[in-house]
Parts: sequence; C-alpha cells; structure tokens
Amino acid sequence: MAPPLPRIADRRDFLRAASAGAKSAQPGLVLQALAAPEAGFRVGFTVTRKVGNAVVRNRARRRLRAAADQVLRADHPAGWDIVLIGRAGTLDRPFASLCEDLRRALARTGVQG
Repeated sequence: MAPPLPRIADRRDFLRAASAGAKSAQPGLVLQALAAPEAGFRVGFTVTRKVGNAVVRNRARRRLRAAADQVLRADHPAGWDIVLIGRAGTLDRPFASLCEDLRRALARTGVQG
C-alpha cells in the first residue's frame, strides 16, 4: 500500500488557500490552489455541514481522498497547496466523473497542463 499524500493540517494554511489561491468550481468539487514552493506538495480536504451530517460528510471526504489519490498520486504538482471542498454532488457523482472534475479543476487553475 502506498503512503498517503502529504496533508495540509493547519487551519491557517486552509484559510490562506481560500483567500489568496486560485479557485475552480466543478459539479463534484471545488478546488482551491495556492503556489507554495516552500511547502512542496500538500493536499487538504474539507466538507461543510451544508452537505449533510457527519456520516455523509465523512463519505464525501473519503470519495475526495480516493479521487485525489488516483489523480495526484502518479503526477503530483510540486510547489502547490491544494484544498478540495466537497459539495452535495460529490456523493452522487460517478467516481470517473469526480476524477475528471478534479483533472479539469487542476487545469483551470493552472496547476497541471
């Protein structure tokens, strides 16, 4: 089993990506990306209470982690902090479409070509 992707742990880093980062909203997720060359590559996940109760939010977060693992594992962008925000569509969207949403969001924010 591969080690987990490097994570954003501090609230301060989540807030910095939200305020100064590039954003892309897709049907299955919202991506916020902030160039952070000193941090290498890190990814964070969040789902608000608007999406549902704790069980629903955890399921959405697991789907986001799996999509990020599949898309970013082979070709992770160095020098970026990436925050993935779950939406109501995260739960119902087919997994292949969720991965495509992530690829499209990365391209729109300039993280990957």
